[in-house]
Amino acid sequence: MKPDRPDHPAPSDADARRAVPPVLVYRPETLPAPGLDQIRKARGMAEKVADLLVPPREARAFEVPAGSFFRISSVEGPQVGDLNLWNAHDISERFFSGKTRALHGTHVSTGDRLWSCLPFLRPLATITDDTLDWYGIDADGGAVHDVIGTRCDPYTHCLLTGGTYHHCCHSNLTRALADHLRLPLREAEWHVHDVLNVFMCTGFTRDTGQYFMKASPVRPGDYIEFFAEIDLVGALSACPGGDCSTGHSSDEAACYPLLVEVFTPPEGALKDWASPPANGYDRSHGR
Repeated sequence: MKPDRPDHPAPSDADARRAVPPVLVYRPETLPAPGLDQIRKARGMAEKVADLLVPPREARAFEVPAGSFFRISSVEGPQVGDLNLWNAHDISERFFSGKTRALHGTHVSTGDRLWSCLPFLRPLATITDDTLDWYGIDADGGAVHDVIGTRCDPYTHCLLTGGTYHHCCHSNLTRALADHLRLPLREAEWHVHDVLNVFMCTGFTRDTGQYFMKASPVRPGDYIEFFAEIDLVGALSACPGGDCSTGHSSDEAACYPLLVEVFTPPEGALKDWASPPANGYDRSHGR
């Protein structure tokens, strides 16, 4: 909580301290390049091999082989989605939104990559196309496809309202993963993690630095597309907040389905490409 009035007076050099220029923590040019030209050529030869409609206020899981593409599309009305990704062979390796944020920024688009958790730290997927890339950063500081929000969940809802709601994205993703992998709900829940908020328009308020959301600019026909760098299991929740223009964690907002499609290029289309290995650090930690 930030007080209206600070408890302590500003020092005499306060302006000078605030004027220190920022320094980027991770410079983007030091990251390994995704090779978008070759990937996009392969995409042009790819054929659809699967599709899945995610119902409103529900989630569904899907699989994408390494070297294939998956697209998330708005099909009936403005709708945001919460995306989780796991290594299909070891779900302890999963999407790491915090490191993705640190490496690429608070919002992601074409050319950015979704990185996996420690100790693996490698790209799980690369964004290859985004029809909302025109949006940029608006006058409120809002942008699309954030990696700052955690996902709506029933625990926070209970904390703030005392109520119970079972179609928060956390619960939706838990059910979807449990069903897909035939896990008990409580076991599956440990693997649900912070998300990529697909199509969601968010930012931080200028005065208090609080996380905000506003109506998503997504419309039917818009999509974001990814290249699977390793064999993936994904789960997508069609958020109960709809376009997130007013609220979430209830049945009040107008909600719409989201479409997931998987496309696979022919053998040989990705000549000399290989899935990235797990991070090369030896895990000795100084011992």
